Amino acid sequence: MLARMNKSLSIVGAGRVGKTLGRKLREAGWKIASVVTRSDSTAQKAVRFIGAGKPQAKVTPDVASSQVILVTTPDDALAAASSVLAKVCGKTLRGKIVLHTSGANGSDVLQAAKNCGAAVGSMHPMQSFSGVKGPSLKGVHFAIEGDTAAVRVARKIVKSFGGISLRVNSEKKALYHAAGVMAAGHALALMEAATRMLMASGLKRRDALHALLPLTREVLDNFEKLGANSAWTGPLAREDYEVIRAHRKALRELPEEFGAVYDAANRLTALLFAKNPDAAIRKLSRN
Repeated sequence: MLARMNKSLSIVGAGRVGKTLGRKLREAGWKIASVVTRSDSTAQKAVRFIGAGKPQAKVTPDVASSQVILVTTPDDALAAASSVLAKVCGKTLRGKIVLHTSGANGSDVLQAAKNCGAAVGSMHPMQSFSGVKGPSLKGVHFAIEGDTAAVRVARKIVKSFGGISLRVNSEKKALYHAAGVMAAGHALALMEAATRMLMASGLKRRDALHALLPLTREVLDNFEKLGANSAWTGPLAREDYEVIRAHRKALRELPEEFGAVYDAANRLTALLFAKNPDAAIRKLSRN
């Protein structure tokens, strides 16, 4: 389908993700048409970052002149954006492809556009976007689901990035996304917490980072190369509950969330890796 279509694309909600994907698509040979954000100034900034496109502060019928419409608004604005597309563009959406990039939502959030005849789907990159510079999307996995025509186009787009498509059940999108949040956002919070713990013990921030990052990288390398069980390390792996007790006592000098997360992480670790999870969790509870 993509080979026969005019490779034209409009972007609605060109924030961090929208700008990055727009730029990558332009580099892959797509014609960028309308670039819609909430204001003229942010739309102009997005167009400068992408390197092409017509900046717009609202959805106009011109958006539907493109074969593909990429909706990259925040999750809680997707349904509203779909409704605006339906209201403004109406039946001109028939035969068009409308894709969103939310990790937690399925394509059903675009129902208003589908009611106008569009094929709808989602295409979520398992990647972090800082907004400072666009990350490479080569090798990045994209969760894809939706109508057959939309999925077909999404796969072609991902292939043009050098990415990898994953077909995900629409009903499991929230679980899929929670996994990404745990591996990225929560992992970052844990690293920052560990950094502040070292700073509370007397280290400067730079020294704390330099001490922790090689440790974390080594564990992740082992996780990739050897598997989770072989990579498991720490006092719980050695069943050294006296050390865990000392940790919990030391953590009392920090905000209670530090100790709560330490306890929860130990219980989760026992559940995932201990030979006898129930016994390990009981021992942790007695600490």
